[in-house]
Amino acid sequence: MELRQLRYFVAVAEERHFTRAAKQLHVAQSGLSASIRSLERELGASLFRRNTRQVQLTAAGQALLAEARRALAATDAARDAVAAVQGLLQGSLAIGTLQCLHVVHLPTVLAGFLATHPGLEIRLRHGGSGELTDQVAHGRLDLAFVSRPVRCPDEVAVSPLASEPLVLACALDHPLASEAGIALGALRDERFVDFQPDWGTRDTVDRVLDAAGVSRRVALEVTDVHSLLDLVACGLGVALVPQSFSVKTDKVQFVGLTPPTARWETVTVSADPTSAAAAALLSAVRDAAGLAVSTVD
Repeated sequence: MELRQLRYFVAVAEERHFTRAAKQLHVAQSGLSASIRSLERELGASLFRRNTRQVQLTAAGQALLAEARRALAATDAARDAVAAVQGLLQGSLAIGTLQCLHVVHLPTVLAGFLATHPGLEIRLRHGGSGELTDQVAHGRLDLAFVSRPVRCPDEVAVSPLASEPLVLACALDHPLASEAGIALGALRDERFVDFQPDWGTRDTVDRVLDAAGVSRRVALEVTDVHSLLDLVACGLGVALVPQSFSVKTDKVQFVGLTPPTARWETVTVSADPTSAAAAALLSAVRDAAGLAVSTVD
């Protein structure tokens, strides 16, 4: 089994199409198809179900995909480790992040990082914490900045980055807006605005309210911070959000919780072992955050 065969296999699995995979890899389709057939003969199993429009993974193909991604990621990590010893970070680094990462200004960090390591190609995507964690576990991302996930796969390493309190966000004229502090029980009859399940603070808020014995109804679900705050500002619901959201608008009242025990944690999730490029970026992020980072054990 050759690494080239695994790269071809992963490309076809992701594209669900031989022609598109060949174009992505800049190889002839005939050579790619021959390589896949050779891999299937070696494994003694069909990896794809083919038809005229697309291809689909067989059960054997599904089993191979995760392992192939891990093998390719390990190969890239080994190459990066040698390059790092030589002082040259090369190859690619795939990063995932929440939309609002208050710990540092990530675009600034990435710009400086690429200036230091011009041979490195960076890919970036936004997503929910659970989704991004799974992407790291399956080798599609090298590193992700997320809120602490409910469940962490064994294939990833999790490191705390920052912690901040959750606060109530409500309209300026909401009855709770004038309170000095709010107990979670006072939110029992409120209509909530929140992110979709698996996004941002949703899992954290669900856990916090469940622990307090408060059931809630999420009437409005969004996928970005500004939409959430706009809906709250218009009185369409309340939200529990990280305190850092308070700098984003003056049209929403932010009220602390009593007691202030509910917290939102930002963590880094990386492949285990962490590649040289991912480790270097993590170091750059921590340096940029400096004393502004409130780490947790």
